[in-house]
Amino acid sequence: MEHTSQELRYLSRLSAQFPTVAAAASEIIRIEAILRLPKGTEHFMSDLHGENEAFIHILNNASGYIREKIDTVFGDELTPSERADLATLIYYPEKKLPALKLAQSDLPGWYHTTLMRLIRLCRFVSSKHTRAHVRRCLPASCAYVLDELLHAHFEDHDKKLYYETIVDSIIAYRRADAYIIRFCELIKRLAVDRLHIVGDLFDRGPRPDLILERLIEHHDVDVQWGNHDVVWMGAAAGSPVCVLTVLKTTLAYNNTDTVEHGYGIGLRELEHFAASAYEFSDVMRWLPKTDDRRPTTTEKLYRVAQMHKAVTVMLLKVEARVIARNPDFQMSGRDYINRIDFEKGTVNCAGRDYPLLDSDFPTVDPDDPTALSEGETEVLRDLIRGFRHSKLLRKHIEFIYSVGSVYKVTNGNLLYHGAVPMTEDGEFAKETFEGREYSGRALFDYCDRRARQGYFAPEGSPERLAGQDFLWYLWCGRLSPIYGRSAMTTFERLYIADEATHKEVKNPYYRLTQKPGTAEKILKEFGLTSPSSKIINGHVPVRALEGESPVKGGGKLIVIDGGFCRAYHEKTGIAGYTLVYNSRGLTLRTHQPFESAARAIEEDEDISSSSEYIYTAPSRLLVADTDEGEEKRALIEDLKLLVRAYQTGLIRENP
Repeated sequence: MEHTSQELRYLSRLSAQFPTVAAAASEIIRIEAILRLPKGTEHFMSDLHGENEAFIHILNNASGYIREKIDTVFGDELTPSERADLATLIYYPEKKLPALKLAQSDLPGWYHTTLMRLIRLCRFVSSKHTRAHVRRCLPASCAYVLDELLHAHFEDHDKKLYYETIVDSIIAYRRADAYIIRFCELIKRLAVDRLHIVGDLFDRGPRPDLILERLIEHHDVDVQWGNHDVVWMGAAAGSPVCVLTVLKTTLAYNNTDTVEHGYGIGLRELEHFAASAYEFSDVMRWLPKTDDRRPTTTEKLYRVAQMHKAVTVMLLKVEARVIARNPDFQMSGRDYINRIDFEKGTVNCAGRDYPLLDSDFPTVDPDDPTALSEGETEVLRDLIRGFRHSKLLRKHIEFIYSVGSVYKVTNGNLLYHGAVPMTEDGEFAKETFEGREYSGRALFDYCDRRARQGYFAPEGSPERLAGQDFLWYLWCGRLSPIYGRSAMTTFERLYIADEATHKEVKNPYYRLTQKPGTAEKILKEFGLTSPSSKIINGHVPVRALEGESPVKGGGKLIVIDGGFCRAYHEKTGIAGYTLVYNSRGLTLRTHQPFESAARAIEEDEDISSSSEYIYTAPSRLLVADTDEGEEKRALIEDLKLLVRAYQTGLIRENP
């Protein structure tokens, strides 16, 4: 067999890792064994919107998957109360352990029993992994002991004393707490191989920053950007329009904790400016939504309302400038600050004049409405500096860029947050940017590139400015695949009484994907033709309360935005969907509202969830059936070529 020079160079590099026939053959044998292991478990979540406590709980219990394993291993051997205690201990080991210890009359006996139960459960969840993989997951400080206990054969009477002695020594030398915590973390680590977040980490809920910190610690996670994510990405890059957009949402939900305490971005200059500029303004329309988890006062709400109005007016000015310099966005007509008749107190919307519900614009010059006042200029400069200089925000956004994308194709499934823009007749909508047309997958790839340009292009370059404007377009643009609606009618809802103007018309995608043919067409566009392939979608909350199903397109599309955010619970009737994809198939989990982490720890209160199989595999799925399996089979073929090269003398062994 003849090899090209490029193939020979590759085989030569491969030989450095496997320098002999024996080494290459051993690796082939090892990989072929791994291919026959059960597929790892994938966990899908979407639209977290800053709900950090609910997110962490569902992450800890793997959407009920860990409780199922507890029930499988222990069954009726443990009472429901004992199983609940064990589950909560695994979810929150450092917080639950002190309370459990206080309740024991025989603490050494309880330690022994608990360690033995955790060992049994850990062995069960590790059974589908190789021993080498499990070892890689062990903390270095106690890896040897954990490895010994995990692979102990307690039924072997000759060795039973040996293993019992290890457990007794752990207790005697006051290491039981540490080992209990390590076993709990290992169980969670081995239960789920990969986590997928299908968009919208930010806004509305209390602490998206705490969610990001937890995601950074996760062993394997990817993120498909949502529109609430991209606008924060733009804000961190220093985009004025994105900074103001983020702050408007933050203030509308009275969630200044995220900005001030989470990311250390000061709002004092904005507060002083707003109190002065809008001292005599009626700001009742600008009062934020409240949340009983964030106690406040009437005075604080009034100050937030002043800031909310100040930021909104600045945003109207900056948006108009972005629209003017980006005709590709096709947003002419939405530059409302230019369409206000300040003398009459009206605004032109879609060719018709409407009276303004609030015609008080103390910082607007009617002769130059998009011009920022001196005070606004100073405040905006201070806000941009705060967003750009926040080390934690930069860390989080760069993480989102590194593990994130507009879409992802993985293990036969297509993941994206919003929509594939379509026309009424079911074709992929064409959009022109920079003189070229894009649609379908090509549009997604283009959007991904432009989103990265907004953060990583050289400072002060036209490319960076254009990329930042594009991040804002992805937030609210008519054919943005991350937004998926005709317009974001925030202005209309604030300033115009006629509710007909408030409507945000969904892209035809949302109607057309009810049909199996459309979902199959989209999957094919992204290179997926397997009958088992699914689209996993977020963004639009499923109104389960009204009987809407998250499963659409004849089972080909699953929307997992079920209202994770507390602000949506009344509309959806539930508190979110998640998916678990393991070797048996794909399971949809429906969750009820989560009270609090404190209650979960103190009262063993788990999230109430129900399960429904969306796809049941005809036979157990193996590593061989995954993307990882495809890569490993390719490596086997390469190793076979290397063995042949050794055997024919093309490459020399180096024992």
